[in-house]
Amino acid sequence: MNLRDLVYRLYARRVEGRLDHAQVPKHIGVILDGNRRWAKASGGTPEQGHKAGASKIMDMLGWCTETDVEVVTLWMLSTDNLNRPEEQLVPLLGIIEDAVRTIAADGRWRVHHVGTLDLLPARTQAVLKAAEESTRHIDGILVNVAVGYGGRQEIADAVRSLLLDHAAKGTSFEELAEVVDIDMIAEHLYTRGQPDPDLVIRTSGEQRLSGFMLWQSAHSEYYFCEVHWPAFRKVDFLRALRDYAARHRRYGT
Repeated sequence: MNLRDLVYRLYARRVEGRLDHAQVPKHIGVILDGNRRWAKASGGTPEQGHKAGASKIMDMLGWCTETDVEVVTLWMLSTDNLNRPEEQLVPLLGIIEDAVRTIAADGRWRVHHVGTLDLLPARTQAVLKAAEESTRHIDGILVNVAVGYGGRQEIADAVRSLLLDHAAKGTSFEELAEVVDIDMIAEHLYTRGQPDPDLVIRTSGEQRLSGFMLWQSAHSEYYFCEVHWPAFRKVDFLRALRDYAARHRRYGT
């Protein structure tokens, strides 16, 4: 261990020691950004960057377990990403499938897919379904894997589901218009029954949501980190939690 690593570990331990677990966010959303830029800066290929980013997920979930986080949503592939050239998309989907299998095989976390399955290849759909089924019984952190996910698409799907549900019950459009409210729409989101994210972390220095959990993040706190996702460290995570704990959440009041 060199001096730099020693100083880093001591600093991380100091930040963790001062962390108030009562102030830890229960649901954290993470935009895993910067894999390709990290690879380019390191002289590697985009595929190597995505693999490095995938391996970082297990570290992140371990840190969340240590700090009593209850729900984590990982944005792994957006609906926009599905428009990438096949030579880029196919390897990326393979890396995501391997990452989801690894999360499920760990045995500590319950996997739930958020996104539109129909937009994904059959093999990816099968991996996501198998991960959900094999971890359904686990009473650990709920890990939402956002694959083929878009915030606008989620809202459109929720409204469509709501309309179909009430059409099946024989509700007229006039009757539905009289009673539809925020809670009714929320019941049809991909994350129905879950708490909204308290904190959203985005790596790589970009300061925008890009459509991530548009409905659920109405009252979320945001933390933008300069470091690219593969280089995200425990101390970066702890800083985000410390920053969150120092804020005074007012929920619009």
